[in-house]
Amino acid sequence: MAKKLAVIGAGLMGSGIAQVSAAAGYDVVLRDVTDEALARGLGGIQASYGKFVAKGKMTAEDAEAALARITATTELEAVADADIVVEAVFEKIEVKQEIFRALDKIARQDAILASNTSAIPITKIAAVTERPERVVGTHFFSPVPLMQLCELVRGYKTSDETLAAAKAFAEEIGKTCIVVNRDVAGFVTTRLISALVVEAAKLYESGVASAEDIDIACKLGFGHAMGPLTTADMTGVDILLHATGNIYAESQDEKFAAPEIMRRMVDAGDLGRKSGQGFYTY
Repeated sequence: MAKKLAVIGAGLMGSGIAQVSAAAGYDVVLRDVTDEALARGLGGIQASYGKFVAKGKMTAEDAEAALARITATTELEAVADADIVVEAVFEKIEVKQEIFRALDKIARQDAILASNTSAIPITKIAAVTERPERVVGTHFFSPVPLMQLCELVRGYKTSDETLAAAKAFAEEIGKTCIVVNRDVAGFVTTRLISALVVEAAKLYESGVASAEDIDIACKLGFGHAMGPLTTADMTGVDILLHATGNIYAESQDEKFAAPEIMRRMVDAGDLGRKSGQGFYTY
């Protein structure tokens, strides 16, 4: 019998998680608050499957079957029989806590409750439930169908069984996992990229070097596949600003204090690729 997954949030991350899970054989419930958001999410999944088919990485039959395994809904109660529930909404702790309070009442008692957060401590999310031992962080990377990494985060009370089940799920859908054993804000990957982006933005802001040269330095000097300012544009300057803010609020470490230019870019709507303008013009 196919395993059942529920994904809360049909944005880029949520729809990506739904896409790879359905392709791996999971029956997926994709939930969002509006039909419009669900339509965008499903449209993105269908288009992505189409690209894989066109490149010969997936048959048309497999793509059709995977799409048929995804059910879209605005009803949160539809997650009630899922084996795993992955929350993938905006990086705001109040929003995530509200969802987990509801999931605690709706989801099966043996279900794994996972958060796709990149910076918020899992313990803070789990604390609003009556089953913190069943809550775990599953930090996927965008675009989910292409990025291989999944960062698994153990909250203060996450059980070994829950961590093992989350790892099995992530590996089943084709991801390689790293485990974060201590629930620090930003975990491993977001702390590393946030510190690099903040310093790169400071160098750019103060006129030390152009965005292009800063990125070239990291690519050719350190072997990075992508420079930090290009990464910021791809991820979203607003997303990284929120992430660095969450880490700074927890740690009070100045290396995570975003420079003024990042705040003003977000104020002006220069969010990177998705807005057409960030550190670069698209």
